[in-house]
Amino acid sequence: MIEIWGELGQVWGLALAFTLPVALAGAVLLQLMRRRSITAAVTVLVLIPVLAALVGVLAVSGFMLDRMNGRVIAVCLVVAAVSVPAGLLLGRGLARDSVWEREARQRERAAESARRELVTWISHDLRTPLAGIRAMSEALADGVVDDPAETGQYARRIGRETERLAGMVDDLFQLSRITSGALRLTLHAVSLGEVVSEAVAAELAGAARRRVHLIADPDPDAGWPVVRGSDPELARVVRNLVSNAIRHTPPDGTVVLAAGVDGDQAWLQVQDGCGGIPQSDLDRVFDVAFRGTAARTPTPAAAEPIRPDRAGTPADAGAGLGLAIARGLVEAHNGEIAACNHGPGCRFEVRLPLADRA
Repeated sequence: MIEIWGELGQVWGLALAFTLPVALAGAVLLQLMRRRSITAAVTVLVLIPVLAALVGVLAVSGFMLDRMNGRVIAVCLVVAAVSVPAGLLLGRGLARDSVWEREARQRERAAESARRELVTWISHDLRTPLAGIRAMSEALADGVVDDPAETGQYARRIGRETERLAGMVDDLFQLSRITSGALRLTLHAVSLGEVVSEAVAAELAGAARRRVHLIADPDPDAGWPVVRGSDPELARVVRNLVSNAIRHTPPDGTVVLAAGVDGDQAWLQVQDGCGGIPQSDLDRVFDVAFRGTAARTPTPAAAEPIRPDRAGTPADAGAGLGLAIARGLVEAHNGEIAACNHGPGCRFEVRLPLADRA
């Protein structure tokens, strides 16, 4: 019995002496491969036990290639032949999962950053009209203003600020529906001519106040195309683009709406005279709460003057949500929207499926 235990101890010692260096070498190799391919690391991890077992068996047998050792080597080779492809497949799966998780974390961080930015913007934008409403209502309540004409003027200003607040809340609600996937569209054939006419009529007063000319110029050969879409949502897209163009076009400038057909898509362009968007900002114009740089800030002559007693900004200053909403609505129609610099300003182009080819 003592001899058996002594022989087993000798076998264990030899196996440990030869397999431990293999395992340590594998650990060092894995440490060096931390920043490399996950697939290669998993393959090495699979081969280390097989190689350690083979070296241990050969060491115990004195590295003699007899029939028994030949069988052991054959078994180890078969195990390696099965384990290596399995390790490759497992490594690729882990790599895909790792990339997906990393991208998901990046998207989550970006979404959280966008939410914080949106809350900051909206908090500021809501606070401004609320401060004006409170100041004017307190003036009326305290009898500071008692002249009937001036009282009516204050009431109209309160009404404008209230409409501005209602517009912001409506924009937030619409953006929430888009981002949460709760937007449901009823699609049918819609003439872009009718949508553009409605948008131009709605924005004509604002354009006149800023002395901006609105021109609707369809393709003379194709006319106004008919797309497959939803009237209210498409009207909102065009109004958002037109109001944005008017806001950034200087006095006596021109905003041109054009449309046509390209293959199985209809295109609608809104071109303004803003002076252009910095190239670094072109990819961000459709981001939530993005308002651009000073190059796209209206000049004092173009904007509605801010009176000291108004305690607010122009009613059409915007909350930075219009273009984000436009992009979401266009994408909900399986369309595309893009912006580029063109001529004296920039051009926003919407592409939508044609009604008879959708």
